[in-house]
Amino acid sequence: MTSTHWTLAARAAKMNPSVIREILKVTERPGIISFAGGLPSSKTFPVAEFQAACASVLTKDPAGALQYAASEGYAPLRELVAQRLSEQSAAAGVTWNVDPAQVLITTGSQQGLDLVAKILVDAGSKILVESPTYLGAVMAFMPMEPNVVSVASDAEGLDMDDLAAKTEDARFLYVLPNFQNPTGRSMNEERRAALAAHAAATGLPIMEDNPYGDLWFDTPPPAPLTGRNPEGGIYLGSFSKVLAPGLRMGFLVAPKSIYPKLLQAKQAADLHSPSFNQRLIYEVMQGGFLERHVPTIRALYKQQRDAMLAALAQHFPQNGNPDETLTWNTPAGGMFLWARLPRGMNAVDLLPHAVDKGIAFVPGAPFFAGQGDDRSMRLSFVTPSVEEIQRGVAALALAIHEQRKA
Repeated sequence: MTSTHWTLAARAAKMNPSVIREILKVTERPGIISFAGGLPSSKTFPVAEFQAACASVLTKDPAGALQYAASEGYAPLRELVAQRLSEQSAAAGVTWNVDPAQVLITTGSQQGLDLVAKILVDAGSKILVESPTYLGAVMAFMPMEPNVVSVASDAEGLDMDDLAAKTEDARFLYVLPNFQNPTGRSMNEERRAALAAHAAATGLPIMEDNPYGDLWFDTPPPAPLTGRNPEGGIYLGSFSKVLAPGLRMGFLVAPKSIYPKLLQAKQAADLHSPSFNQRLIYEVMQGGFLERHVPTIRALYKQQRDAMLAALAQHFPQNGNPDETLTWNTPAGGMFLWARLPRGMNAVDLLPHAVDKGIAFVPGAPFFAGQGDDRSMRLSFVTPSVEEIQRGVAALALAIHEQRKA
């Protein structure tokens, strides 16, 4: 019998497993305190509300909830998304009248990245990203074989001079302006205004990914980039961080000029996102539930961020020389902070030693589309308890100390 020969498409042959997932296999040991995960805290899942919503959805219209549905998404949910975005933007000082007809419900915001790549990216297309950037976005783009170009970035956001030098012929700029994964940083208002003006002047499309925007601790972030130039941007949002990621439910808002193509790509991908889940989320959101629920998430995450900052300060006293000790930023929201090892250290090399001490983190280098920073690391503060954070940082300090002496 002749064995079957499967011939991979050229683009499939170029696909690779997630570098981070491969790295994190070393952390899959009992008793490990993990600063590595990108998961929301399960303590924040509104289980009772979902139980009640399940019963309500199956009572009100069980056939509709369990049947095939429109590819655009459940109309009342799209209307609610449009209303909420419009209100948030107005509160931030920018009028953005989101039309529900421009809202597409997606199977997680990750699918939104895939749909945009399918309709906007050809082999060799130049795509601009922050440095570092969300690795999952780069992985969603790569099957289309783009040329991914990093734009220099700092604590305040994109370097506008570097962006201007690289804008020509770019299909779009992908950016996470709020509490970015992996760094936790946010783009300030000055940079946002400059970016919006530059994009409008040059015709550079912006893909604005905002899964963490509701997770601010003290002050809401500035107005969305898309709201400043709606015809020049695609906005991606998610219910995963404020409700539950297991439902795999997100959305995008796109200009009317490209919405039909995104809809066609959606239809080809999975016909529509799960009807039941869409109605479930709509039901839970009734009566202003998010306005009551999200502040409890913010309070929890802020407490845990503060615990991590205090533990880091205790174990890594700052002497004014960033090359001599671990340094880190102070995110104003979200789920992550960004740290940098002393000179001469490598986060990938440190990881197995840290795991031996009972603590895991994510090395930062894989988040760079270009040359990575071997000294950087991402630390997540949302899933460990305060006591685990304290023990984990102590273990990390011991691992760094021993590695430096070796």
